[in-house]
Amino acid sequence: MHDDDKDSMMNEMDGRSGRGDRRMGGRRPAFRKKVCRFCTQDTLPNYKNPDLLRRYITERGKILPARITGCCAKHQRAVTTEIKRARVLAYLPFEKK
Repeated sequence: MHDDDKDSMMNEMDGRSGRGDRRMGGRRPAFRKKVCRFCTQDTLPNYKNPDLLRRYITERGKILPARITGCCAKHQRAVTTEIKRARVLAYLPFEKK
C-alpha cells in the first residue's frame, strides 16, 4: 500500500473525508423564528382584504405553507379559508397566467 492510500483510509475511518462535515457536527447558520403576524397584531385574516392575503400566496396563486409564512396553525387555517373565499368571490385569482 502507498502512503496516499493509508492517509485516505485513515481520514475515512476518522470521519474526516471532506464530505459530510455537516453531518459530523458542522454548524448551520442561525435563523430567526418567524412570528405569526395575526397573533402579534391581534387581527384576523379577512377575505375582503385581498392585499393582505396576497402576501400568503405565490405568484402562481398557490397558498404558501406555514413554515414559509410564519403563521401559527390556527391562523394558517384561517388564512387558507379566507383565500379560498376570496377566490370564489373573485377578489383573488385562482391562478395567474
